[in-house]
Amino acid sequence: MSSVVPGNGETEAQISPDSARKQGGWTTFPFIAGTLMGSSIALSGWANNLIVYMIEKFHVRSIDATQTFNIAAASTSLLPVIAAILADSILGCYTVIWMSSLVAILGIILLSLTAMLEPLRPAPCQNGSSMCPIPSKVQFSVLYSGIALASIGVAGTRFTIAAMGANQFEESKDQRIFFNWFAVTLYTSMVLGATVIVYIEENVSWTLGYCLCFAVNVIGLAILLLGRRYYRHVKPQGSPFTRLAHVITATILKRKIPLSSRAEDYYYQKDGAAEKGASMPTKSFRFLNHAALETEGDTKADGSIAKPWRLCSVQQVEDLKCLLRIFPLLSSSIVLCTTLPVVSTLTILQALTVDRHLGPNLKVPAGSMIVFILTSTAINLTFIDRLLFPMWQKITHKSPMPLQRIGLGHLFNMTGMSVAALVESRRLKLAQIHHLSDHPGSTVPMLVLWLVPQLVLVGLGEAFHYPGQVTLYYQEFPKPLRSTATAMISVVVAISYYLSTAVIDLVRRVTPWLPDNINKGKLGNVYLMFAMMQMFNFFYFLFISKCYKYQRLEEGNKSNNESCNTEK
Repeated sequence: MSSVVPGNGETEAQISPDSARKQGGWTTFPFIAGTLMGSSIALSGWANNLIVYMIEKFHVRSIDATQTFNIAAASTSLLPVIAAILADSILGCYTVIWMSSLVAILGIILLSLTAMLEPLRPAPCQNGSSMCPIPSKVQFSVLYSGIALASIGVAGTRFTIAAMGANQFEESKDQRIFFNWFAVTLYTSMVLGATVIVYIEENVSWTLGYCLCFAVNVIGLAILLLGRRYYRHVKPQGSPFTRLAHVITATILKRKIPLSSRAEDYYYQKDGAAEKGASMPTKSFRFLNHAALETEGDTKADGSIAKPWRLCSVQQVEDLKCLLRIFPLLSSSIVLCTTLPVVSTLTILQALTVDRHLGPNLKVPAGSMIVFILTSTAINLTFIDRLLFPMWQKITHKSPMPLQRIGLGHLFNMTGMSVAALVESRRLKLAQIHHLSDHPGSTVPMLVLWLVPQLVLVGLGEAFHYPGQVTLYYQEFPKPLRSTATAMISVVVAISYYLSTAVIDLVRRVTPWLPDNINKGKLGNVYLMFAMMQMFNFFYFLFISKCYKYQRLEEGNKSNNESCNTEK
């Protein structure tokens, strides 16, 4: 006898009742959190200081270094969807995570070798000379191979472990709490990497900093393996994307057959057997209903499907409709997520030109500026979860919906970008007053703390929209695509990084706003341009969210296991 674990991130599989009682739940959280911390500290340690490392040790031009970072970050965010597909259809979350961790460790080893061995990096610049040795092809190959492997490894771990963690819980309330604590753990870990390890890299040794990244990644992998006996392992049962392809093909093949108004003319399937007397397919995307229209020869004598590429169940059709409904919301998040790559990378260039001393003995590393975003996000996540949302629920008698959280994220991100433009105008004015445009190595008489407000606002926006998006996609996606759902936010982030890279590259080509010496440019105009993009995108989001109807409501308004074909 067996039972199905509901709400899991992979395709549904059979688990014995005894196994279900002993495995999963909050017992697994320390192992999942430990694995996430190891991976995230390592990522934050090498990635947040990558721009500085490339400029100082490989003599890469500043804007080119930021572009390289954005591409690496985009790849780190795009590849999780591939890992999620493998987890959903073939390998399972646990296997994908430990394999990806090994790849990340290999990448960090290569980065460590570039810092450790002099032949793997160019010679230092000569004092007083603006001409620096150009890295050889071999040196660039080792550097970029390390970045690529480390990015691929992180991509396979970061969001797959979110799905694996959610798989350990059956109740939607527990899953929501898990996602909040997952985000807190993620951002806290990133803060540790961006402060401790980045400080060591800049002030003690790049080699020691990268070796620490290697060590914490290995520890995270060990914690994952130690918790294996406690996890709820769900065996994947084939690719859910094949089911969606069946719907598209069957729709095309039956496009000329008139749709019926009788429910019994459509094919319903539950637990492998045909089920009659169910409700009609939904009216949205009505043309897809052709795929579930049953005609002669489509089924066998026992009621099962004879031609899967010609006939699909109503549930398969509704699963595809779920994806089509949520795609407009996904598109509205692309410009929203450009805020983080734009502000975090360009702020580093600003930080390199201002006074970073906090007292006589402490100098803030430029690569650590992102720590203000991460700290703001981690603190505000706790404040939102423990104070703001309980007050909201007490006043309105309803929990805040994911789209409301995302909308607030839009507003704070837009404000952060506007503040960044104002601060940059002050920094540039000071540079002009002191005639520093022709002295790229000179320091503008402006404290680095002036750059903090824009980062804090972006972090506050992250605290609202990041958990809101993860919750929305996990909640609204069809069950067989739950791991893919948690990776969708990473796909949006990846497209955002590519978009920001493309826009900045276009700005460099057609305007004088972004020269290598930003004291000669107009970086504030770049911030204003992105703020305007955010504003127009916010209006688009409001229109899309007003048209969207939730398929599964939180907090027991609807069952977590409700099928996607129920319309509000």
